[in-house]
Amino acid sequence: MKAQALLTEADIAGTGRHVLKKLPEVTLIFWIMKIAATTLGETAGDLFAQTLRLGYFLTTIALLLLFVVTLVVQLRSRRYNPFFYWTVILSTSMAGTTMSDFMNRDASAAYLHGADALGWGPQGLGLGYPAGAAILVSILIAIFAGWKLTGLTFSIRDIDTFRGEALFWAAILVSNTLGTSMGDFLSDSSGLGYAGGALLVTAALAVLLVLKYIPAVPNVLIFWLAFVLTRPLGATAGDFLTKPAAKGGLALGTLGSSLVLLLVLFGLMAFTHATERRREPLAARRD
Repeated sequence: MKAQALLTEADIAGTGRHVLKKLPEVTLIFWIMKIAATTLGETAGDLFAQTLRLGYFLTTIALLLLFVVTLVVQLRSRRYNPFFYWTVILSTSMAGTTMSDFMNRDASAAYLHGADALGWGPQGLGLGYPAGAAILVSILIAIFAGWKLTGLTFSIRDIDTFRGEALFWAAILVSNTLGTSMGDFLSDSSGLGYAGGALLVTAALAVLLVLKYIPAVPNVLIFWLAFVLTRPLGATAGDFLTKPAAKGGLALGTLGSSLVLLLVLFGLMAFTHATERRREPLAARRD
């Protein structure tokens, strides 16, 4: 099926050596889970920061601590575990949501009415989307430049060192934060609305799918562009689910939407875990 070839790296040449697998294969279900996790990251981040009125500052600190805990579990694991990997992706998506909002919005005035009375310190820096995006793009470029200098691969299927995986997760955290800023800009400031923003990002992903079949365009570049773009897709989809109908949303609420998305993501984790368990005996027999 052609759809199953969506933005995969299966045709990237390997190193020719057996490596201990710590990261997933990039397949169609990978991208489905990525979009589900990033959408949940948007709704869950807004649940804590806005619905529960904890504010962006306090929620960002708490979610960054959660990210560190989940990352340590992932880094200490000896092989790929879907529950460990996707929990880190989810934690980066939630932290990226509130980090972006804290950077870009003046939440005490517009987004969290009354939250400043909770005493949690500054609720938003009010940098705005252009300045916030410029900072995040600069940080992401710096990470990839440092990654390049190490001589380690950018290809997810060939990352097999602690340093390579640490650089991978640093890029993931910043790219998810950048993607949130892009999604919020499309939803709130571009005039496209939630559905229009989601359609625009979907069209951009379709262009990347076409570029995948052009040999001159590196698949690794396509992967990372797609990884960044699936975050604004999740951000706009999450806002579309939760925001009031008067603003163009479905008004399903952050709590209900988050619970449904969590069940979907957990079910996909269980499916991929069972698939990995079935593959292990086959790999052992080939070895």
